[in-house]
Amino acid sequence: MIPETPALGIAPSAAGDRLPAPAWAYMLRCADGSLYSGWTNDLARRLKAHNGGAHGDRYTRAHGGGTLAYAQRFDTKGEAMRREAGLKRLPKADKEALAARWLADNTATLRAAGPQDAAAVNELYCWYVRHSTATFQYGCPTVAETRAEIETVWQRAPFLAAVGGDGHLMGYACAHPWHTREAYAWDVELTVYCAPDAVGRGVGRRLYTALLDILKAQGYCNALALVARPNPASAAFHKAMGFARIGREPRTGYKFGRWLDLDTWLLPLRPGDAPPAPVTLTPPAEAVARALAAANRPKE
Repeated sequence: MIPETPALGIAPSAAGDRLPAPAWAYMLRCADGSLYSGWTNDLARRLKAHNGGAHGDRYTRAHGGGTLAYAQRFDTKGEAMRREAGLKRLPKADKEALAARWLADNTATLRAAGPQDAAAVNELYCWYVRHSTATFQYGCPTVAETRAEIETVWQRAPFLAAVGGDGHLMGYACAHPWHTREAYAWDVELTVYCAPDAVGRGVGRRLYTALLDILKAQGYCNALALVARPNPASAAFHKAMGFARIGREPRTGYKFGRWLDLDTWLLPLRPGDAPPAPVTLTPPAEAVARALAAANRPKE
């Protein structure tokens, strides 16, 4: 029976639904050891500019670019600019002490995520929901839904967290079934999100590397990732991790007032045409421990 009043689907996300980008005050450790202070409303793009990209600063070009040494997020540009001015007035010893504390708090350790991480995972994911097209979701899940999601993921794949020295979440990565029908049982879709102030610190690479090691041990054969366009940073990241772009769906998502393309990236975990063995659904504890130990091993 056809209803007299047809039901309507979800309303499209408008450009005004995107929350204003926060502002950042930051310090950069240049190649010669000096510290540069600045502010930005796009930390990742600004760091790229400092390291040879367009619109870099004259000082960092002369001193060899560098790595993030301190970052603090603010709601407004004015607050960030005032903090930048304060950083520039600090004596060198105070700047060095501030950078040392920030580095200690923002050196990531990888571990298995659990229900106790639900609130932090939810907060990070919701940042991308509200500010980014990296996810096509319009509304944020609840903390309870995120807690249930973590528990569900562990039934078939790992859910890993990267935490700083002070315990805050710097990023997370997990995997989900690519599709539900039986023939797809050896394929997984990967997810990784890093905190905006964790950019350029190798957190995403470490999370992905550990995740892929565990998925291989479970017997999965193909890892796939969906990347909305434009997202050159994510595309470059997946290419560097060995993925190849195998397809593009044009105009497949609508968010923040525009249509978006979606790229599919593939990394074969077990190449070849031989019949696969059944996947070990619950990630083996020894494989998880081995991958995390490798990820947390100090660089020589």
